[in-house]
Amino acid sequence: MQKIFLFFSLFITFNAFSQTADKPFIRLQQPLKEKNSIKYSRQFIVGATCKTCSLTVNDQPVKVYATGGFAYQLDLVPGDTTFNLIATASDDKTISKKVSYSYSLPNPPDTVKTLTIARIETFPEGNLYLQTGDKIEFKVKALTGCTVKAGNTILYELPAEQTAGMPGIYQGEYTLQQTDNFENYQFPITITGKDNRNYTAKTKDSFSVFAPVTSNIAITKGRLAYLEYGLGDDRLGGAKIGYLDSNVVLNITGKIGPHWRVRLSKTRTAYIPDDDMITFLPKGAFVPESLTTNWRVYGDDKFDYVSIGLFEKLPYQSFQLVDPSKIVVDIFGATNNTNWIKQFESIKEIKNVDYEQLEDDIVRVTIELKHPQPWGYQIYYDKNDLVIKIKHQPQDLSLKSLTIAVDAGHGGTNNGANGPTGVYEKDLTLAIALKLQASLQKEGVNVIMTRTTEQFVDNHARILFYRDSVPDLLVSIHLNGSEDPIHVSGTSAYYRYIGFRPLSHFIYKRMLELGLKEYGNTGSFNFMLNSPTEFPNALIETLFLSNPEEEAKALDENFQQQMVDKIILGIKDFLASCKEKVQ
Repeated sequence: MQKIFLFFSLFITFNAFSQTADKPFIRLQQPLKEKNSIKYSRQFIVGATCKTCSLTVNDQPVKVYATGGFAYQLDLVPGDTTFNLIATASDDKTISKKVSYSYSLPNPPDTVKTLTIARIETFPEGNLYLQTGDKIEFKVKALTGCTVKAGNTILYELPAEQTAGMPGIYQGEYTLQQTDNFENYQFPITITGKDNRNYTAKTKDSFSVFAPVTSNIAITKGRLAYLEYGLGDDRLGGAKIGYLDSNVVLNITGKIGPHWRVRLSKTRTAYIPDDDMITFLPKGAFVPESLTTNWRVYGDDKFDYVSIGLFEKLPYQSFQLVDPSKIVVDIFGATNNTNWIKQFESIKEIKNVDYEQLEDDIVRVTIELKHPQPWGYQIYYDKNDLVIKIKHQPQDLSLKSLTIAVDAGHGGTNNGANGPTGVYEKDLTLAIALKLQASLQKEGVNVIMTRTTEQFVDNHARILFYRDSVPDLLVSIHLNGSEDPIHVSGTSAYYRYIGFRPLSHFIYKRMLELGLKEYGNTGSFNFMLNSPTEFPNALIETLFLSNPEEEAKALDENFQQQMVDKIILGIKDFLASCKEKVQ
């Protein structure tokens, strides 16, 4: 049934244009509108025509790939330009489509010419809950040569060489005092001219002194609470420090936009980005800090354990080191009170455990491993004992002895990238993932799949599923996309933790054997499916679906199988590398 559904789905998706192969048509993916106002001179016309058609743009021939896909670059001059696309079938029947662009050069920066305030920026951005000693930075664009104040704080005009020649840029900062007691306060920004006339505007964002109704102590809730280093953001979210267990105690010191600010230690601040990740405790809750108590290092038939006694559940972070392979865990709010670490002969993967009082309130735990390749670890609390659970390297490193997770990226309402012919990434990742599943099963592998049909699976559900099933390895299949469909192409692989880099690198090197362009093996990748520490994992961006040449490869079932074969060879290379002697 699964194969029938897949064939039917792929038949509809991949062969939507073959039914009219001799009938000319033009279907554009970019631009989507006939008339377009744009800010950049370089543009692309991307779409599909019939597979046997020829295509011209303003009488210039355009390459049409076997799929019917095409991409054409425009280098526009200011003004209005119209392009006429003509598709011609083998019987000389034609069809045309017009696309027009209105390109205007950006206006030069405009100075403020009257006694007014054109723009107010505050840093950090967003509504802020702050405490004594915090700083608010102001940047204001106004009439040059005036006196500008934020409340009673003077803002100083920057020299033109620091503002790209733009006069009238003022900036300064305000430090919260103990006497401050404001709520939802919008700072008045006042400009005073040389004739002593005034103009006042208020900040868009509001400011409050952080005074929680209950307390400033909170605990994490759920299984996916995580800390971020700072307030930066991109399409993958803010840079994550790592996930925390539930009921970990946090010292909340303010709020910036949607992010709660967390004091991890005297010198470390982090942010937790969602109200749904924490619950505030009643007044009287203690700031998270603890002495260490008993340490135990022991093992069973699958895992080794490092257990560290604490009086409460403190926040932590972990990272990996290589050459030699180590797992490092920092415990925030902890002070060492340990005179010995019990290490039992039942351990099989841990070579040694040591600690260091890194700062007054940070204990660093260093776990040296016996094998160069870490196979994953989990950090959690057993009552108030912090446990670091380390997976043994499999005794049998043959492919057939492993459980491998295969993740088909996107699905359902999450289409992912799309190609010139209109095919979606979600359909191709599923096709490749199913081929990978079949090929691995022929090798005797136990395969766990995120999805085997066209359906939506939330990333939170994916990460929890794999945390619970704990495969030996995870490979996530994707296709890349770019706004430039002509010059950007190639294959790439991604990992987050340095100890898991070999898996992605071995697969990446095998993919390059297909003659694909290098797009890099990228580390510290802030994607959810790369975030588990429990097992080595790699995300493979097989091809650029936005590129018509690589879209044609991605739609070719033979080439899909060739990519699958290379991924498996890469996994085998990884396993072979793990057969090295212990460190």
